[in-house]
Amino acid sequence: MREQEGGGERRGGREGRQELPPQSPEEQARAICLRLLTGSPRTRRQLADALHKRGIPEEVSQQVLSRYEEVGLIDDAAFAGAWVESRHRGRGLARRALAQELRTKGVHATLVEEALELLDSEQEEQTARELVERKLRSTRGLERDKRIRRLAGMLARKGYPEGMALRVVRRALEAEGEDADGLGYPGE
Repeated sequence: MREQEGGGERRGGREGRQELPPQSPEEQARAICLRLLTGSPRTRRQLADALHKRGIPEEVSQQVLSRYEEVGLIDDAAFAGAWVESRHRGRGLARRALAQELRTKGVHATLVEEALELLDSEQEEQTARELVERKLRSTRGLERDKRIRRLAGMLARKGYPEGMALRVVRRALEAEGEDADGLGYPGE
């Protein structure tokens, strides 16, 4: 048999660590929220869903989330405004797509509307024109109808209304010298 030297105690690794006492549900909820908020801003509902998934009681979740709102760590209005700004500039998303994304993140309808007011229709149309200009180059050589479908489809996927999408595509094709008649604009 071999005898252990040095008193038999091992240091380092897991064996040398002291066990922490179990955390209360409030402490767990605060730790979860702070960890999630450290990565990026979150809505109240996103945090509530995360707490629910981790088994935090509802009343504890509501208490912690309300306190975080009071101190400004959770601000759905600021989140919505920043989301609209970022996603419109970065991905060229239109109001409809932005509203859908915010709703899925649990932002209240009135806050969604307020955030979307930051995006005016001229800015939205300008972004649509820029998106079409970038995509226009890659559609050269295709037949007219196929170009129209691709360009208008790209705008539709980003949430632009059909009328605006077709108007922007038509003007871009006309500026390029393409015959854009037949896009369905009587009186123009």
